[in-house]
Amino acid sequence: MTVCFDEIQRLKQSIQASVIGQEHVVDALILSLLTNGNVLLEGLPGTAKTRSIKALSNALEVSLGRVQFTPDLLPSDVTGTEIYQEVEGKSTLTFQPGPVFNNLLLADEINRSPAKVQAALLEAMEERQITVAGKTHVLPKLFMVLATQNPIEQEGTYPLPEAQMDRFMMKVLLDYPDAETEVKIIELVRAEEALSVDKPAPIDPTHIFNARDIIHQIHMSDAITTYIVAIVMATRQPSRYPDSPLAQWLSVGSSPRASIALDKCARASAWLAGKTFVDPDDVRSIVHSVLRHRLVLSYDAIADGVTPDQVIDEILRQVIAA
Repeated sequence: MTVCFDEIQRLKQSIQASVIGQEHVVDALILSLLTNGNVLLEGLPGTAKTRSIKALSNALEVSLGRVQFTPDLLPSDVTGTEIYQEVEGKSTLTFQPGPVFNNLLLADEINRSPAKVQAALLEAMEERQITVAGKTHVLPKLFMVLATQNPIEQEGTYPLPEAQMDRFMMKVLLDYPDAETEVKIIELVRAEEALSVDKPAPIDPTHIFNARDIIHQIHMSDAITTYIVAIVMATRQPSRYPDSPLAQWLSVGSSPRASIALDKCARASAWLAGKTFVDPDDVRSIVHSVLRHRLVLSYDAIADGVTPDQVIDEILRQVIAA
């Protein structure tokens, strides 16, 4: 267990060495990896979304597939397709795998392709397999979709449907760094261009699978489970809190996937903190990233400029851990 924990910490440090000022992004990537989930990174241009994903790939030394989502992209450009080939004078259909058949898949600007292309990832994100022409093809054991999108550009974009959003374990928001951090970024890029940055030895992916087994054994008390469920139920039944604006803010609440994701991420967060049990702080530390993309706000909330994070803050004020 100690070796596994140390290797995951080394993985975290390796990514942080390449991604400065975005510690919460690194934490989310590690948590999603440990919980066998997918992650959506939303941020302004130049906020290290793609760099973070590449840093994770380099630190693990696993295969990284990249798809640049554009309006003319086809589902087969993601999943692959069957092609005709001549084999010993006979015509045969051969499956040509797409970029999804990698350990990590970078879905860059995922909201720039229409729904039929976005839907090509649904099966892969949930079941870790792809079905093409009636045949099922299993994806690698270590598989993760890491998608990016820009929050400010609306023209030429297609909002992700709720079914797809729900399949992301976490949604992480990135912002511009402060002045001190930006100085460090410039220095890092200079060092990289001068080839003076030491690359640490990659992490054996076996440690990821071992860590997942250990995380399953992290103790989750009935009180914490009840706390998690109460948070999710507050998104579905906001009228239970008449002294709160939740009922006016929420149109649709979170699905059972939210409860499952909170359970998994809270366990992983506790383990990364060196604990053998989950406490309320572990739940609160990951609840925003797990829930913010699983809420559908009302028109009134949107008109008033209420954000999903503000809704979650209000839920945490109303739902008290036992």
